[in-house]
Amino acid sequence: MSDNTTTATASIKSSKNPKNSPVAAAIDTATLLIKCRDQAGIVQAVSEFIHRYGGNIITLDQYSTAHEGGQYFMRLEFALAGLSEIMDNFEASFGHTVAKRHNMAWRLHNNAIKTKVGILVSKFDHALLDLLWRHQRGLLDCEITCVVSNHEDLRQAVENFGITFHYVPVTKDNKAEAEEQIHTLMAGNDLLVLARYMQILSSDFVKRWPMQVINIHHSFLPAFVGADPYRQAYEKGVKLIGATAHYVTAELDQGPIIEQDVHRVTHRQGVAELRAIGRDIERNVLARAVNWHVQNRVIVAGNKTVVFN
Repeated sequence: MSDNTTTATASIKSSKNPKNSPVAAAIDTATLLIKCRDQAGIVQAVSEFIHRYGGNIITLDQYSTAHEGGQYFMRLEFALAGLSEIMDNFEASFGHTVAKRHNMAWRLHNNAIKTKVGILVSKFDHALLDLLWRHQRGLLDCEITCVVSNHEDLRQAVENFGITFHYVPVTKDNKAEAEEQIHTLMAGNDLLVLARYMQILSSDFVKRWPMQVINIHHSFLPAFVGADPYRQAYEKGVKLIGATAHYVTAELDQGPIIEQDVHRVTHRQGVAELRAIGRDIERNVLARAVNWHVQNRVIVAGNKTVVFN
C-alpha cells in the first residue's frame, strides 16, 4: 500500500475521446486500493475524480470499522480509454488531490500489467506444482518468472512447465550469502511465494520485501507454530487440522493472515494421514491467497488483512 502523495505540477489531462480520434484508444482497466480514516465524502471524491477523466467504475467494494476506531477500506475497479498513456499523470493528480485531502494510503494498479511472481521451494512439490499447473491453465493471473530451491530435486518438474529453475544451497555457514543471491535472482518480481520453502528467512531479507512474501504454513495458525505441526496436532488429539497462508514478517509465522481452511479428522488417523490430508488443504489455501494478492484484493491493516474476495 503506497502513501505516495507527491504534488503534481501538471494539470489534469482529459482522456482521449475515441469519437474524435482516427484510432480509438484502448480501453484499459485498473484497480485502486484505499485505506484511510472513515469519513464522509470518500466515495463521492473518488468517483468524481475518475469521472473527470472519463472513466467508468466497474466494481466498488468497501468496508468500514467504525466500531473499532473508524478505518475505511475500498477496492475499486474502473475502465478508462487510454489509461496506460496517462497513468503517471493520473496517479500524481490523484495523490495530490483526493488522496492528500483524505490522508489515504493507496495503491493503483494497471490491470494490463501482470504481477511478477517468484517461487521458493525445498523438496515438497504439492504446493509448487499446483501453482505451476494453475498458471499454465490460465487460472492464476500473473507471470511466474522463476523458481528458486535449496535442493535440486524439483528442477526437471519445474523446467517441464517452461519455468526457469535456480539452485541456491543454504547452510548455516552461507545463509547470508544465499539470501543475497536469492534477492538478486528475484529482483524485478512483485511477489515471492514460499511454497513449502523449509528455510526461515532473516529479518534483513524480509525487510527488503515488505508484505511481498506469502508463506503457506501447514497448520491453522496461531496453533502449532514452527516445525512439524502435524505431529504436534496428532499429539494434541485435535479434531480439526488446517493450513494458513500469510504474509511473512520478521516474527516467525506471525504475519497478517490472508486465507485459512480446515478439515475434520479423528483419533483413527495417524501423523502420515494428517500430512496427506493437510497437503490438499495447503495447496488450495496457498493458491487462493496468491490469486487474491495478484488480483489486488488484499489490504493489510496492522496485523490483519481485509480481503475483498
